[in-house]
Amino acid sequence: MHSDPNGFGKSGPGPTVSAAGPGPDVSGGSNEAAYLARARRQLLTGVSESGQDSPNPAGKRHPLGASALRDAFADLHEYWLATKGAEIGIRHDSGFALVAVGGLGRRELLPFSDLDLLLLHEEMDPAVVSQVADQLWYPLWDAHVKLDHSVRTVTQALHVADTDIIAAQGMLEARHIVGDIELTNLLISGVRRQWRTDIRNRFDELIAQTKSRWERSGEVAHRAEPDLKSGRGGLRDVQLLNALSIAQLTDGMPGLGPELPGGGLALAHRRLLDVRTELHRVAGRTRDQLHAQDADEIGAALRIGDRFDLARMLSDAARTISYSVDVGVRTAANALPRRGLDRLRRPPVRRPLDEGVVEHAGEVVLARDARPAKDPGLVLRVAAASATTGMPMSASTLNRLADNAPELREPWPKEALNDLLVMLGSGSGAIAAIEALDRTGLWGRLLPEWGAVRDLPPRDSVHTWTVDRHLVETAARASGFTTRVSRPDLLMLAALLHDIGKGRGGDHSVVGAELARQIGKRLGLWPSDIALLAATVRHHLLLPHTATRRDIEDPETVARVVETLGGDGVLLELLQALAEADSLATGPGMWGDWKSSLIGELVRRCRLLIAGEDLPVPDPLDPEHLALAATGGIHVTLLPADSPNTYVVTVIAPDQQGLLSKAAAVLALNSLRVHTASVGSAEGSAVDSFVVSPKFGAPPQAGLLRQELIRALEGELDLLDMLTAREEEAREIRRAAAVEEGGEAAVPVQYAQAPPRVIWFDTTSAGESILELRAEDRPGLLSRLADAFDQCDADVLWARVSTLGSSVIDSFCLALRDGDTRRKREEIERAVLGVVPPEMPETERDSGVQ
Repeated sequence: MHSDPNGFGKSGPGPTVSAAGPGPDVSGGSNEAAYLARARRQLLTGVSESGQDSPNPAGKRHPLGASALRDAFADLHEYWLATKGAEIGIRHDSGFALVAVGGLGRRELLPFSDLDLLLLHEEMDPAVVSQVADQLWYPLWDAHVKLDHSVRTVTQALHVADTDIIAAQGMLEARHIVGDIELTNLLISGVRRQWRTDIRNRFDELIAQTKSRWERSGEVAHRAEPDLKSGRGGLRDVQLLNALSIAQLTDGMPGLGPELPGGGLALAHRRLLDVRTELHRVAGRTRDQLHAQDADEIGAALRIGDRFDLARMLSDAARTISYSVDVGVRTAANALPRRGLDRLRRPPVRRPLDEGVVEHAGEVVLARDARPAKDPGLVLRVAAASATTGMPMSASTLNRLADNAPELREPWPKEALNDLLVMLGSGSGAIAAIEALDRTGLWGRLLPEWGAVRDLPPRDSVHTWTVDRHLVETAARASGFTTRVSRPDLLMLAALLHDIGKGRGGDHSVVGAELARQIGKRLGLWPSDIALLAATVRHHLLLPHTATRRDIEDPETVARVVETLGGDGVLLELLQALAEADSLATGPGMWGDWKSSLIGELVRRCRLLIAGEDLPVPDPLDPEHLALAATGGIHVTLLPADSPNTYVVTVIAPDQQGLLSKAAAVLALNSLRVHTASVGSAEGSAVDSFVVSPKFGAPPQAGLLRQELIRALEGELDLLDMLTAREEEAREIRRAAAVEEGGEAAVPVQYAQAPPRVIWFDTTSAGESILELRAEDRPGLLSRLADAFDQCDADVLWARVSTLGSSVIDSFCLALRDGDTRRKREEIERAVLGVVPPEMPETERDSGVQ
């Protein structure tokens, strides 16, 4: 076979074309074009031009609804094309077939969309093919129908599909209109077989094109004037899912059902189609970008409400589609067929992440022995593991949790609150985790108050995000400021809840404060912490409004702020950090040197009126521990704590250098997380108590911990080297898993969201100083800190250790043997900063790399 410039094959028999039949230059074509144009206008407006073709009086508008209009347009054009095709000889035995692709192929034909048609022929004479094509195309042009057409043999069409991925996607949705159905079947089966066979080689190009389209068009859910077709979460993403489904890599409708937020993928798809249909009708032409001035009219036509109601519905639908695409692409990538040596690669290994949570094929999934129906905290453990590792939660895991996980009892167990804080403290990793929980209905179970702000559009243009996404973005920003405050846990919770009162009427700060009290009680916070959380939400606008609208040099202005805050210095520092996180999460240009300097100066002046903070003090020692210390020897006890799955490990041993470091290392090597610790001494013995929880399963026996501690003290075990080796092994396993899956390591190095901070306090005792460390946690951090003090020849007289989510607030009273206190403090500070996680580089933090 040879090809001519028009893409026609060699000559052959063709249909019989009547000399009197309608052609491009005869009056019949003009009549047909006029009929088609008139019918299109009547469907669009509901008005009969003659006043006789409609049961409505002439001039009275009664347009079809969006869905009915699409069906009517598809029916009209299919009928016209089938009739016209039969008239010019395109019949079942003619060697011609007319095939619809694009909107008509999907039966999603919009009023002003292009009509995408493919005329197939069986290697006919080019002159005959040209005549048949002209008799199809010219009446459509005369009717002012935008036409995207091509004429090809099946072989030529398959070649185009093989070389042009966009054309291939269009042909995957091809549908027979008229003519030789065998030709159409050959095309459809050939394109789909070709697509399935070659999907491994084309997958990367497909995803690269998709991401490029997203970069050009933005997100439908968060754009003031979204691109409904090409934006992320738009109609082309639904077509992408369909293409992956045809390749047999996904089921096409992953992870979502109609009872969940967004109503499922099918409803989200239909809603976007309806809006785009009305957009065409309002604009009177093809348009994919929804302009703000048209939103009220479109919302009214669809009986949704005003432009804000429309924006909320669009956000809901687009985020449902976005989540479905994320799941679909991930599922497809894992399902790609392997060839050659790839078939010999070992299947992905299940690696534990937390109790009941494992990593498998680059996703966070449930362990085989997990029992979600009897483990209410499993949802938050899965989400925390996802946020901290950067690996997504599998759709099947989320569906299983949604179907089986019970409600958390009130108040929440401490472990559940800690997992929530760990997730929030992961920074940008929390955004994807919360979005996945929200799209599958799990986030609403944890925070029922979230429903009022879900997809709620902002009322002013300076906000980039919907209210719910703004709250999550603020929490992610606040995770970078946790070392600035003494209560990082309350900072992250306040960031997540500061605008929770919106969408309910009234002052959102006042409403939000009451909701924060309600939520804080449910989370199991202490009453004093609930009051502080509520006050932070209530006054989250106080500093920026005062600093930018009042004279901060006026003593009365400063006095009013201090009076409003009740002289609470902790509340003041929380509000300062929250103001910055809130501004950064609002949009570009909302935080800068001017605003930062004004708020900073206001806070400085307020601190001058607030009494200084109390020094950290040691915890009192338990009388039973004092009695054991008096007996001498090494004692290790392990007893249940107040909350489930937590234990108190107490180590009592003759005080010696390295004891604290080795005791903490023994706990870390036995997968025991330290939540709080109290270090003291009496009767020449150290008395160290640790509140811990096992990372997996049950805790080890106290006798085993004692045996390992004795071996370490005698020099038989190098615990710090063992900790470093285990950390590097975990890192290498993660890298290997990423390489195995063809991606980058989820956690190549350990970075902190917030820069570590060391604060020194002077005491009344000579030679003593108190060091407070605010940093992000890492495995074995307490052991490494104690070893750093030993290396600097600084004795730990007492210590108070607190782990709040992923942050630590550790206070150590140190005896400094060197006479030069300043030089010794600098040496110790360098040693301490050398063992905490380094701050994430600015470039990686901005790009969302974890």
